[in-house]
Amino acid sequence: MAADHPPREVQAQVRSVRPLSHDVYRIELALPDGAHPAFRAGQYLSVNLPGADPCYFSIASSPAQPLIELHIQASPDWVSAQRVIDALMAGGPVTLALPHGRACLSAVPDKPLILVAAGTGFAQMKSLVDYLREQGFQRPVTLFWGVRRQEDMYLKSLAETWQKDWPPFRFIPVVGDSEDNDWSGHHEQLVKAVLASGADWPGTEVHASGSPAMVYTLMDALVAAGLPQKAFFSDVLEYAPR
Repeated sequence: MAADHPPREVQAQVRSVRPLSHDVYRIELALPDGAHPAFRAGQYLSVNLPGADPCYFSIASSPAQPLIELHIQASPDWVSAQRVIDALMAGGPVTLALPHGRACLSAVPDKPLILVAAGTGFAQMKSLVDYLREQGFQRPVTLFWGVRRQEDMYLKSLAETWQKDWPPFRFIPVVGDSEDNDWSGHHEQLVKAVLASGADWPGTEVHASGSPAMVYTLMDALVAAGLPQKAFFSDVLEYAPR
């Protein structure tokens, strides 16, 4: 669904930086009163550090929440993301530009949803889920979250809580390491797992967040299975068109 708010720069204050796993951090940012740009659930922002290219991250919170939440994956060999984490940990104001992205919810959908996230693509899906729960959405919502290893599913307990507390919601974890025999999650690859769900593809809306290769493979497979292409949403279609 198209967004209708152009991006603008704002100064944010870091409220917290907390590790969620060995390489993913949860960031909370506060904006000055009256300077909170309107955005849609599912959009993203850029962190603009002096002398560096913008770094883009999905907003993990809904528009109604007072703080902006990010999930940033960083490691010493991932220079740009590590630079952002170092700057955020140092405190002080940080320049953001938001909102970006057209793969978002400008209104409550009128059909069941399938959400597909790979890695920290979960952040975008969290924004959508928070928004839908706030709106009292009662149509089926299924989240597939694919990771390479069990420990990469950094907020698995949150997704399990959604499934427990929100009747329309179903969570299907997908782990790529088929040799991890102690993991009770889904061992199929992410795209195959989504296809195996048996959804009514002509009557379903899909939102996907991950690498271009994953997103296009998923889109092609679902369209072939009957999903209308106009019902498939991903930022990849905008920033990495083919």
